[in-house]
Amino acid sequence: MDQLALLFALLLGAVITVPLGDRIGLPSPILMTLLGGVLALLPFVPDVEVPPEFILPLVLPPLLYATVHRTSWRQFAANKRPIFLLAVALVFVTTAVVAAVSNALVPGLGVAGAVALGALVAPPDPVAATTVAGRLGLPRRLVSILEGEGLFNDVTAITLYHVAIVAAVTGTFSVQGAVGELVLSGVVAIIVGLALGWAANKLAGYLGDATLQTGLSLLVPFASYVLAEELKGSGVLAVLVTALYLSSGRAVDADDVQGRLVGQSFWSIVDMLVTGVAFGLIGLELAVVVGPVSGRWDELLPAALAVVAAVVVVRLVWLLPAAWVARRLHRRRDLDEDIPLNWRETTVVWWAGMRGVASVALALAVPLHVQGGGKFPEREAILFIAFAVVLATLVLQGLTLPWLVKRLHVRADSAAEREQERMLALRCAKAARERLREIQADEDLPEEIAETLLRRAHDVGTRISPDIVDEERREAHFGRAARAKKVHRLSNELLSAARHEVVAARGEPGADPDVCDRVLHQLDLRSFRI
Repeated sequence: MDQLALLFALLLGAVITVPLGDRIGLPSPILMTLLGGVLALLPFVPDVEVPPEFILPLVLPPLLYATVHRTSWRQFAANKRPIFLLAVALVFVTTAVVAAVSNALVPGLGVAGAVALGALVAPPDPVAATTVAGRLGLPRRLVSILEGEGLFNDVTAITLYHVAIVAAVTGTFSVQGAVGELVLSGVVAIIVGLALGWAANKLAGYLGDATLQTGLSLLVPFASYVLAEELKGSGVLAVLVTALYLSSGRAVDADDVQGRLVGQSFWSIVDMLVTGVAFGLIGLELAVVVGPVSGRWDELLPAALAVVAAVVVVRLVWLLPAAWVARRLHRRRDLDEDIPLNWRETTVVWWAGMRGVASVALALAVPLHVQGGGKFPEREAILFIAFAVVLATLVLQGLTLPWLVKRLHVRADSAAEREQERMLALRCAKAARERLREIQADEDLPEEIAETLLRRAHDVGTRISPDIVDEERREAHFGRAARAKKVHRLSNELLSAARHEVVAARGEPGADPDVCDRVLHQLDLRSFRI
């Protein structure tokens, strides 16, 4: 088996593990990690050879871009306090503790190498956390906390990581220089992110076609990351800013239905495949990581266990008082932010702090050599400990998180979600009625058409939430919906017969495939509208 065949095997696994995970109750990232580990044990599977400098630019941009589009700028703005406590402060604390532990237990690692190790294992993975937690029916505020933490802590941790790597490679470190680099990195990233977001939005409007717009959206996160890195900025923050700009109300065309549906489908596929390959690589790299340190088990295994314990315990020790302070401020000032409401929810947020793709990518991106040609100090130990943390948190916490959620009875507030859905349905129906009144003021509509449109304006909201109307109107709506459903079903039968005829004609002698494909596309669009 060569490298290309192995890649296809991982892509196939990424597709298969999604329904398999749904059936057996395990998240697909965990299954892909286990699959990668099994493949690594097979003698005919080659070692994965990915240049370290390519790992971050290839893996992180699409995953971060897809994750950001599942949230909104309002959530980040409202949750700036929890995000700061988790994504900034906790990353610094975790980095410091892990650096102290690893520097004491791994001779020769050095302070800079220890800080690099601490920075790369400090950030919980946004993909792992949201993929696992999103399937458990958790309250939306907890998922928002995990998403916000996972995105912004990557920015903090990767910036710290780069500072530590530069210090280890060059052998010099300046506090003023490090602070200046942090500030410059953030400013450049924000400028690049906003500029590319604005440019991509303008270009998408010029392209018009949904297929071209979706293709552009695939290029945008990579361009944002690479450009920011070339200008000495944070590529992760640039991708985050670009995605937030493009998902904001200013950049979203509410009437671009086809573009939105095509883009969502496309990015769901990209997210699934890249996530699967990334977590499969975690398992595959085990042989590469374990082999060089096989003679140092007595030294590195205790160090790895100590770092795992430090990562898990520091998160709990930090979260308990931080969540208590956040709840006190929330009650006193009535702040509009997502916070854990009790110790049970805080425990779930703690145990959901799984490490994943970002930590592995950063570990593999550690340079092979320092200035002067010497080897990077204890690079093998850094990789081994980093993988131990990822596997321990991802597999152990990921497998037990569903049990913990069920045991603590942490569930989404379905009543609040239904009420929010009901309010949105009322707003939709009101907006439709107001638009109808505007049309009636401009056009002389026949009474029959006006009544039909008014009924459809009511149906806009009723389809979203039937509870907004009385029982009589609700029954009338369901009756009309049943009749419309039957008409749609029969219409689709007619269109299906037409499509089969065109497909059959396409294979006949003398048939022009382009003409047949155009006709088939028109029939597909008609079915889509129905």
